[in-house]
Amino acid sequence: MNRLTVYDPFADQGFDDLFRGFFRPVRTGGVPGAGTIKMDVTENENAYAVHAEIPGAKKEDVQVSIEGNQVTISAEIKREAQQKEGQGTLRSERYFGTVYRSFTLPTEIDEAASAARFENGVLELTLAKKAAQTGKKLTIQ
Repeated sequence: MNRLTVYDPFADQGFDDLFRGFFRPVRTGGVPGAGTIKMDVTENENAYAVHAEIPGAKKEDVQVSIEGNQVTISAEIKREAQQKEGQGTLRSERYFGTVYRSFTLPTEIDEAASAARFENGVLELTLAKKAAQTGKKLTIQ
């Protein structure tokens, strides 16, 4: 069974203490950065199943592209203006902008047999594995 492994060099605690703490005085007071697409990838004998959380995105703003065995998920999260007259915003911590995530799977994907569904901020992908090409014997003349 092949496993999808994601390595984050910034997750190492020693690196975190050394560099992230060094820039702490320069940071702007608590403004959150871009959100990340969190996902789970499972595999069975015929397909991969991907569950990706994209909170705040709408169905029409989510794109999935497949090139061989590389999958890219991108979404645009828009801010809805709901400010009433006589009311001002003191602080806004909600993110808006573009987020994306790209990953490589061990097997090529059959785009025609794959499916995607987006509901309540969760993207569900069923990525069908491409049938293995059987070797062809050549006759020697």
